[in-house]
Amino acid sequence: MSKIQLTAEQKKQLKAAAHALNPVVIISENGLSANVIKEIDNNLKAHELIKIRVFGDDKNLRQQYLEEICQKLNCIAIQTIGKILIVYRPNPNKAKNSANSTNSKSGKNAKNGKKLTKKDYQND
Repeated sequence: MSKIQLTAEQKKQLKAAAHALNPVVIISENGLSANVIKEIDNNLKAHELIKIRVFGDDKNLRQQYLEEICQKLNCIAIQTIGKILIVYRPNPNKAKNSANSTNSKSGKNAKNGKKLTKKDYQND
């Protein structure tokens, strides 16, 4: 698998999106077990961007966990804030589904891709 490359702007947007998220996986004193890795993988498939809470006061151990998660699951570390790790892995299936669906709330006209105005909504 190829290493994920993000621009500074993309990382900035992911950090902003992660702000409202709650941790979905917790790593306790038992460490990074196979079940925890599997749970992180499942959440990355479902959400792409997740927060992971790590219990314990050892900063170096948290950094090791983050590196191991990124290596095993081919994801990228977006940010660490205290005991919270934020990781991202794009889901290619999710991108295909969202590109194929036409969502009227997207603010774009499906026919020509132009941004819709207030008048466009009123004429429907």
